[in-house]
Amino acid sequence: MDPAATQPPSRPADPASLPGLEAGTRVRIVEVGARDGLQIEREILPPASKIALIRGLADAGLRCIEATSFVSPRWVPQLADAEEVLRAVADLGERGVELPVLVPNERGLERALAAGARSIEVFTSATESFAMRNWNRDLAGVLAMAAPVAAAARADGLPVRGYLSMCWGDPWEGPTEPARVAGIAAELLAMGCDSVSLGDTIGVATAGGVHRLLGAVTDAGIGLEQVGLHFHDTYGQAVSNVQAGLLAGVRTFDSSAGGMGGCPYAESATGNLATEDLVWFLEGVGIDTGVDLPALARVSAEMAGQLGRPAPSAVARALAPHGSTVR
Repeated sequence: MDPAATQPPSRPADPASLPGLEAGTRVRIVEVGARDGLQIEREILPPASKIALIRGLADAGLRCIEATSFVSPRWVPQLADAEEVLRAVADLGERGVELPVLVPNERGLERALAAGARSIEVFTSATESFAMRNWNRDLAGVLAMAAPVAAAARADGLPVRGYLSMCWGDPWEGPTEPARVAGIAAELLAMGCDSVSLGDTIGVATAGGVHRLLGAVTDAGIGLEQVGLHFHDTYGQAVSNVQAGLLAGVRTFDSSAGGMGGCPYAESATGNLATEDLVWFLEGVGIDTGVDLPALARVSAEMAGQLGRPAPSAVARALAPHGSTVR
């Protein structure tokens, strides 16, 4: 048999919409590999590798790509080259690519704006334990740190997105109460965030849990057009969770090329939902993502090779170019 005949198609054949999903549904993919994916890696990649990754992702059709984070290099040395990387890819904005950057405080915002940032992200936690481990302050203190960042960015006319971690569970506190998550999400929106990303940092969410949390969010008066979902695939539930969110009305999902990433401050956090897996699913239910899936698989294969390990994404492995390091 011709080996080529065993290769999967670039997308599922004869896609059919999910029951309850409107025809023509559009989804926004927020690609987080260059920031969330690389921040946990032990190996510190040179700026040229990160720049090539971002450009490759843009060439594959992704239109919202987290570029980097302006955290202290002492805490996240993997992203110490934030200014250099952001400046090197700034021209992608002329192609309609949004390049949000994560900033922890006002000093980080100053650095980001000086480097040309045009889209800002702030982040906080749904639990006290994670707040203390990540920021060494309580949750009220973390929110107080994010508020002036959001206000200053909005004053400059920049979009601001709020990240909320540990939305379904925390390794130190156990399951997270949905009403608590909804309340903090509402605080992020009140301080000036345009939208919030609800993160399953340790990958414990299930479709039922997604349904319960989104119910609490809407009960708090938050429209799902302001909500994004950020899943990890610890228990293999990420795509199932996307489907639950999609059918509930969420239209923004975070993912990472090749499934890279996790959280350096949450020991049980494993890889993010792989962008390849997300695109394969969405195209399979009739949603045109605009992403060239084989091109994305090549980008993931190249990055996996630089990191010296296979990509955890099943779709990335299935579509990896012949002879690549992903196998």
